[in-house]
This record gives sequence, structure tokens and C-alpha cells, in this order.
Amino acid sequence: MVSGEKYRALLNGERGFKPALCRLGFQLASVPYGWAVWLRNRLYDWGYSRVYRASVPVISVGNLTLGGTGKTPCVEYVARFFRERGRRVAILSRGYGGAAKSRDSGEPGGVGSPKAPNDEALVLHENLPDVPHLQGPHRATLAATAVLDLTSEVLVLDDGFQHRRLARDLDLVLLDATDPWGFGYLFPRGGLREPPAELRRASAVILTRCNRLSGRERGRLREAVIRAVPGVPIIETSHRPIDLVNSERVTAGLERLSGRTVAAFCGIGNPEAFRHTLIDLRAKVVAWRTLADHHRYSPRDVEELQRWAGRLPAECLIATTQKDLVKIRTVYLGGKELWAVRIRLQVDAGERELHMMLDSVLKESSDVRYQRSENFRPLTSDL
Repeated sequence: MVSGEKYRALLNGERGFKPALCRLGFQLASVPYGWAVWLRNRLYDWGYSRVYRASVPVISVGNLTLGGTGKTPCVEYVARFFRERGRRVAILSRGYGGAAKSRDSGEPGGVGSPKAPNDEALVLHENLPDVPHLQGPHRATLAATAVLDLTSEVLVLDDGFQHRRLARDLDLVLLDATDPWGFGYLFPRGGLREPPAELRRASAVILTRCNRLSGRERGRLREAVIRAVPGVPIIETSHRPIDLVNSERVTAGLERLSGRTVAAFCGIGNPEAFRHTLIDLRAKVVAWRTLADHHRYSPRDVEELQRWAGRLPAECLIATTQKDLVKIRTVYLGGKELWAVRIRLQVDAGERELHMMLDSVLKESSDVRYQRSENFRPLTSDL
């Protein structure tokens, strides 16, 4: 499997006959993909595909492009918002890279699946231990389970923009400010899951990693979003490191990286964002490794990382992301300390508007808006 970094380089115009040929093949493949996306959306828009409505509010956090927008910190932000208001929250997700264990196992996870939870579920479980995370392909069924079995009052649908089977009360769609339009092409030629015009379904567009842009660049991006979807609220955010954490959940201050020689690795959708975070923390990055997004670390992978770290200077610290650390579970690599940088979402502009939208969901939750309509079915436990 090609790493996210190599795939991005290929899409971004890597020179040579072979990369150009690959891009041509991707371009041809994106045509039937685009037709399929258009048809699927129209079937939902026109009421031919059934939609299920939960009896509690559902807030979707999703992307227009493939992974790497920083969605997990946003899911955590939304879930934390409702928990701080005393509401029982559950997170629902598809569970890419691994399904979840049974909810009876004590681990975060879905309904009766024997597989381990994926990296996103593990990170959310560490940061929000009192918020259950249900994973599985049938999210309408998960919603019924969360309401009936866990008495959840609010559901957060992780990566839900393209999942239209479960109705939502708010559609929060993330755009990475450093690459908002997926190189301008539909998958697989680019990173777009859907054309930008589909943002009209969004309740709000959340721009992530805005701290990577100048004020002028932010303004141009806002104008581009407004042209694509006039009238949709735009929220500006940044991903801010808050501390370091190791596999034993011991935390340390970010200053531990300042001026230190650091070797880093990650398997995420946008590895360059992590590299920039380390540089911003004044770490001296002397070695760098990337793997595919949601990489599932085997014992052989960990052994190779141990050998790699063992060859590095003795004064090195090893840094990774929290998504990678939860799958490795070791305090040391090659005799050197292994730390993950923990990230939180910070709202730079539009926080009041975002909070008003989230609060409005709670205020309206007892309204008659949950009555059945012709193309909606209520959720039941036997979906």
C-alpha cells in the first residue's frame, strides 16, 4: 500500500512518464466514480433511497475530501461540548481499519463485533473515556443501540457526510485549509469524495489548520467557499498541540521537544501536517518515516521501528501521533523515549456561531421535527 505522502506527491504533479501515466489512469477512473456519486446523491435527494431518523439529535462531522482534514479532534470537540452540558453522548462511526469489540467487553466499540477498535476509536476513548464509541457498517442500527441500550441523548456521526442513510440535524463539513479541494479532482485522480457543489448539504463548513495560512490566504479561501455554497456559515479552526503523552498515559509538557533532536514517524492522511507541528514546537527533526493512513502495525513493523530507532543518536526522542501510539503501546523504541503529540481543535473564528448551532440542536430536540415523513423511517432496534 502506498503511503499518504507518496500518493499526495503523485497527485500533486510528480514528474516523470510513469507518474503522468498513473494520473491519466486515475483521471479515467474518476469519471465512472463521479457518475456513481451523482446518482447516489440524487436518489437520496429525490426520496428513492430511504433515510432513517433517530429519536435524538444527530450531528455529523465529515469531509469533502479523503482523510487528513483533522476530523478526530473535531469529533472530540463536538462530543466534549455536549458532555460539558451534562448530556449523554455516543459516537457512531464506520470503523475503517478495524471494527470494534462488543460493548460488553469494556472497550470502545460497536455491536458484537469481535475485531479490535480502530485508531480513531482508541484515541477518542483515551481522550473521552465516558463517551461510548460504537463502530460498524450499519450506523442506523448503531444509532438505535445507542438510544435504546445506552440511553444516549445526542449522537455524533463520525465521517458522516457521505453516509446519508442516517438523517442528521447538523452537517459539519471539514475542509483542510492547506488543501481544501483535493487537488481539484475527484478520487482517484484527486482527493475529492464529492464535487464541491455538494457542500450545499452542509450546515456549516469548518476550515481546519487555518494557522498554516496567512490572513490574505484565509480570505481567498473563504471567498472560494462562499462562491461554491453561498450562505453556508464558515468556521475557522486550528489544530493546537496541548501536551505529550506516552503509552502508559503519562503526560509531559510540549517544552520537552523544544531544541531536542527528534525522530518522528506516522501513518496518517496528512503526514506533513504532523511534521509542521513538530517544527513549530522547535524540535530538530533528524529522521522521518511515513506509512499509509490508518496503518495497522504488525509485530514485524514494531521490530523494524525498534531497529530504526536503535540506530539513531542516543539523545534522540521519538515522536509520533496519538493515532499511531494507541496501536503500538510501547514506552520506548530502540531504548529511546516514545511520545505522542496530543492535539485539540481550537476555534479561531466563528465559535459563537458554532456554539449557537450546537445549542439549537438541544433546544429543538423535543420538537415535532421527528415526526415521520414519506421518505423517512423511524429507528427501531431491528434495523
